[in-house]
Amino acid sequence: MDFLQAVFVTPFVEIWESPFFFIELVLVGLSTGVLYSLVALGFVLIFKASGMFNFAQGAMVLFAALTLVGLMEHGVPLWAALILSMAVMVVLAFVVERLMLRYLVNQEGLILFMATIGLNFILEGTGQLFWGSDVKRLEIGIPDKPFDLGPILLNTFDVTAAFIGAALVVSLAIFFQKTPMGRALRAVADDHQAALSVGIPLKTIWIAVWTIAGIVALVAGIVWGAKSGVQFSLSLIALKALPVLILGGFTSVPGAIVGGLIIGVGEKVAEGFWGPAFGGAIENWFAYMLALAFLVFRPQGLFGEKIIERV
Repeated sequence: MDFLQAVFVTPFVEIWESPFFFIELVLVGLSTGVLYSLVALGFVLIFKASGMFNFAQGAMVLFAALTLVGLMEHGVPLWAALILSMAVMVVLAFVVERLMLRYLVNQEGLILFMATIGLNFILEGTGQLFWGSDVKRLEIGIPDKPFDLGPILLNTFDVTAAFIGAALVVSLAIFFQKTPMGRALRAVADDHQAALSVGIPLKTIWIAVWTIAGIVALVAGIVWGAKSGVQFSLSLIALKALPVLILGGFTSVPGAIVGGLIIGVGEKVAEGFWGPAFGGAIENWFAYMLALAFLVFRPQGLFGEKIIERV
């Protein structure tokens, strides 16, 4: 009985009595959710263009961040290191297309998935070979200090990172919905051979989408690396993006945005008000439990399309 009261009564009473704390958790959750959406967008971009679940997206985040901080450790200024890191991700897109994608046109999804698992290990190994495996501190000039918004306490770095992530997320959403390249990406995802038959060049599309995904990975790596240090556990951030994809749908850019915000706000609020009932650490598993519920009741996600196949 005490447990039921702690789960179904006490949290709502506390929310009613502490509205500013609730608002603070929501704002912090929104800023975190934008960053989750940023990582999830990398998955969505590649899945839309090739029907491939890119298991290596987390490794791309790590590789991009390692490249940036490694160049800075060798005396390259931040602006130049950023440009060079973007160039490295462009080169990576060309290499992936030339050595992997062009040999996997119209292959089964499982084959594509296994190819990205191999790419994941290659990127992690290459990053360690060139830049080492030590934890690296990344300074990008954004102050990490709290500030008061009336009775609400926020962090300058979190707010700035949220604005950067939101700007990139909105730009990508507009790119997919309003530009000819975005429409071509959707056509390629539906059917590789049909896209080729109407003159859409797969090579160009794949290089473009992997370049964009690489730049998204670089931004995500900069933000998360500046928060917690550039280390090999950074690649595990991709695991936190999986519930976002399940909620929003694997093919939906708006879904990645909304799913990230739901996960970010949900885990912060749950930790703040329901944490005591479960002994704390709800933030570590809340997203996966929510994703499990969606898999049971709405497996296509909020914005995903229900797939009906004839048998």
